[in-house]
Amino acid sequence: MVRIAVDAMGGDYAPREVVYGAVLAAREYGVSIRLIGPPAVIQQELSRHQTGGLDIAIVPASEVVSMEEKPTRAIVKKKDSSIVVTTRQVSEGLADGMVAAGSTGAAAVAAQIELGRIPNVARSAIACVMPTAVYRPVIVLDVGANVECDAHQLLQFGLMGSILSQGLFGTKDPKVGLLNLGSEETKGTQLVQEAYRLLKGNKQLNFIGFVEGRDFPLGKVDVVVTDGFTGNVALKTAEGIAKMVSMMLKHELMSSVQGRLAAVLAKPAFEALKRRIDYNESGGALLIGVKGVCVIAHGGSKHTAIKNAIRVARDIVAANILKQIEWTLNLAATGSKS
Repeated sequence: MVRIAVDAMGGDYAPREVVYGAVLAAREYGVSIRLIGPPAVIQQELSRHQTGGLDIAIVPASEVVSMEEKPTRAIVKKKDSSIVVTTRQVSEGLADGMVAAGSTGAAAVAAQIELGRIPNVARSAIACVMPTAVYRPVIVLDVGANVECDAHQLLQFGLMGSILSQGLFGTKDPKVGLLNLGSEETKGTQLVQEAYRLLKGNKQLNFIGFVEGRDFPLGKVDVVVTDGFTGNVALKTAEGIAKMVSMMLKHELMSSVQGRLAAVLAKPAFEALKRRIDYNESGGALLIGVKGVCVIAHGGSKHTAIKNAIRVARDIVAANILKQIEWTLNLAATGSKS
């Protein structure tokens, strides 16, 4: 049985929604859950649910890292915080993976300190799964762990993203693209030009060249490689556009009798669309490159998002993705030295 440690105190709706989502995951996915936080608080939330027959344990943690605190300082200072204890469950082999909502920075710092990086990985990255128009998700990395990257790090992101796409979605020979302001080979900064050459020259990748911001939502690529600054802007822009379109559509439909009638008739389609673009359905982003499965859920996650984040962690463990990354990066490093 896969064991997942969950920071019960992370996120805007913790601990109630986090505990609720963990209970759902234990019931639906058959995973073992370890909830981290103040025992009395967690037990009170668990008492709201039917947990008979479920493998759910409570691991004590006396402190909490808030969204307002500086991640590095807070992680170093609060050794008994729920996020540090959650990460330690994985580093000590007591859990196979972890899920944390709330401060992305705190989760990333805790993972870097407690887990460390996979051998030959220069930088870990945050990989985000985004919906596309063709029902095949795209993985974008980095979306926030590294504001600046060099060309070698971008190559490694491509390799790790390709493995992740194969392991999570069964994508055969994933198409990897490098985000740029144009698709022509001559465009872009010196950094992306150098990264282009490295990606194109790597035989382990199905590199299709530069892709633009409008390409990956249309499903033209399986993995998009970029630095954390650009990736985070792209991610937040996509989230904003999705909300804008939803608000505009709702306004137009509610502004007339005909529109309201159409809304009633099209309700099933609208519900299906909502599920496709809702971050609650994707679960969370993966901190990839560290020596442990670490899924970071949205700070506003409710029970559905937490449940799905646990599913993602379970799937990554089951697909043995970390071992594949270690083998691939070792092969790349050996090849570069020969």
